[in-house]
Amino acid sequence: MFRNVAVGAARLTGRRFQSTTVNPVLVHAEETFGKLQETAQREEVKRLSEIMKADWHKVPIENKRAIFYATYGPHNRRRPRSKPGDNWKVFFGVVGTIAVSVTISTLVRNSVSKPHTMTKEWQEMSNEYAREHNINPISGISSEGYKGKGFVQSS
Repeated sequence: MFRNVAVGAARLTGRRFQSTTVNPVLVHAEETFGKLQETAQREEVKRLSEIMKADWHKVPIENKRAIFYATYGPHNRRRPRSKPGDNWKVFFGVVGTIAVSVTISTLVRNSVSKPHTMTKEWQEMSNEYAREHNINPISGISSEGYKGKGFVQSS
């Protein structure tokens, strides 16, 4: 009884399985893998994953390339969404948006009149008020020897 088990195990260890074949699974994977249907792609990925379980030094280079392309190649969900020329569209879109926003803000600033508190007379009266009420007596407008403009901003 034990002899039969040992003979059967010896036969299995010498047998070559499909996952260790020398023939490449996908020839020119970059061209063929993307054209396959999704079910065929899944089957190829399963075959390639079986190949990866074998001794990596004995795997042919063509299979290594197919494994790399199936794992990291630009196909299906990994296909780039941008097309050639999209960079220029984005650039001109950004430049156009900035130009429109600058134009709108310039028009709004020029259409509104200055508030009455921005006149030179108002700001000079604010300086007098600050001196009368001793505002910021240490280093400001009410301090001794102050030589600044105070609240006057516009001319």
